[in-house]
Formats: sequence, structure tokens, C-alpha cells
Amino acid sequence: MPEVDSSKKEKEYYEDVPQEAPGFFLKGAGNVDWGMKNRLSRIFNPETGRTVMLAIDHGYFQGPTTGLERIDLSIVPLMPYADALMLTRGVLRTMVPASLTKPIVMRCSGGPSILKELSNEHLAVDIEDAIRMNVSAITLQVFIGGEFESRSVRNMTRLVDMGLRYGIPVMAVTAVGKDMVRDARYFRLACRICAELGAQFIKCYYVDEGFRTVTSSCPVPIVMAGGKKIAELDALTMAYNAIQQGASGVDMGRNIFQSEAPKAMIQAVRKVVHENMKPKEALNLYETLKNEQEKARG
Repeated sequence: MPEVDSSKKEKEYYEDVPQEAPGFFLKGAGNVDWGMKNRLSRIFNPETGRTVMLAIDHGYFQGPTTGLERIDLSIVPLMPYADALMLTRGVLRTMVPASLTKPIVMRCSGGPSILKELSNEHLAVDIEDAIRMNVSAITLQVFIGGEFESRSVRNMTRLVDMGLRYGIPVMAVTAVGKDMVRDARYFRLACRICAELGAQFIKCYYVDEGFRTVTSSCPVPIVMAGGKKIAELDALTMAYNAIQQGASGVDMGRNIFQSEAPKAMIQAVRKVVHENMKPKEALNLYETLKNEQEKARG
């Protein structure tokens, strides 16, 4: 039997204080279910509204990518510095320590290799497996303008429906094939379509001209794709510009794990994203951390 509430202190009901209905910090997510909000709060830092995702899913179509040959040696040491990890279920099961508490954004599309037409993708993961692995979000490519555009959009809407059923958000990745133009007009189109059809957040490349029109016309958060490896200062500058122009974070892979000092690089990226550190200051931090790590190795 529960104990009787025997306290003699007068109860406080605060009749004169209206109960607040808490809002939600993340763009476009005010009306989704509690479970989905909770999962989004794991991926995006509630204090900054931003995220640093570490993308290591490249092998699902291009095999052992440079820097990802031995995930246990090159990537696992970086995981504590990321806000979230983007990867495949195969890597999650075989390489990621189950003691790691970082949120997982799991790749759920696949099919063709880099040798074939990449837009010819299908859903490659059952929602029950995503639930079984306790992921915080599920993701796939959407090839607006690609040969199999309609199929990829249908893949996304099916994934959104499954995610809504269980409170798991979907990140749509605006894929850019070799024949597609990377400009603000294209990304406005692709991002808006994905948001209109239900994606809770979107991964999109940064463009120098008009990126703010992409973020402002999209009703859900956009995280910037890191893209191919470029110089550290250029990558930090790109991340800074994207954040200042409305991105809610970055999802970087090659510009972190292919850096000369990946652990230093991800820490510098965190400063840019969460603390608005200027690119040159972040580069100085990168160099300092890099030198410290080299000395520690002897």
C-alpha cells in the first residue's frame, strides 16, 4: 500500500500562476510528438539549437573510403566529440561500442554502388530494426532531378510514415548527382520538397550565393553537408558561413576524418558551430590541438 501523505505542510497549488505550455527550441518541430521531440533534443543541443554530426556512412555505396578503412582505429576515438553519428546499421552493430550514448542517425537507403546510377535506391532497413537499435533518427538520399527522382521521394515518404508511427524523425539528404547544378535555386527546390512531404530535418550542401534563401524558405532545420575534403581553413569557413546564414549545424565526414588531425578538427568545428568562433580563430585552435596531440604521441 502507498504511504499516506502525512505531511503537515500546507500544499502549494499556485492558483495565481498559470501553467506554461513549454514551446520547443527547434524550428518546425513544435507540433510533433513528445518522443520525436526528445530524439531531436539528443541530436540538436537544446542550448544552441545546433549539432555537429559525424558522417561515416560513405561505405554503403563506395566501399572502404579513405579514412574509413579501419573504423575501430580512426573513427571510434572521434565519437565522443560528436553530437551525433550518421552511419549504417552494419557499422553500428560491428564497430560502435554499445556503451556509447551518442545519438545515432541511421542510413536506411541503399542499392547501387558508385559504379551504377546512384539515384536507383530503395529502402534498405526495416523500421523495426531501427527501433531495435535505439536510433534517434533515420535518413536516406532524395534525388530531386535524378533519373529515379520519384522513387527516391516515395522512399522518403514511406520512411516518414514509418518514423511518425514510432516517433523517430527522418533526415532527408538532398543528393546531388553528377549532372545536377549545385546552386541555391536547386537546393531551395529540393529542401522545400523534402520538408513539404514530411522530413523533420534536412542535410544540404552549402553554396556561396543565396544559401540564406535556402534556410529561410525551408520550414525545418537544415544541417550543412561537409562534402569533399578541402583545406581546414576552407572547411571551417564554410561551416561558419553556413551557421551564420541559418544552418542548424553540420554533418561532416571527409573534412574531419581525412584531416591530418581529425580529433583536433572536430573540436575546432564544434567551436564554430556551438560558439560562433571565427574561422581563423578555429584554425589556430586546430593547429594548437594538433601540435599538442603530436607531442603526446612522442
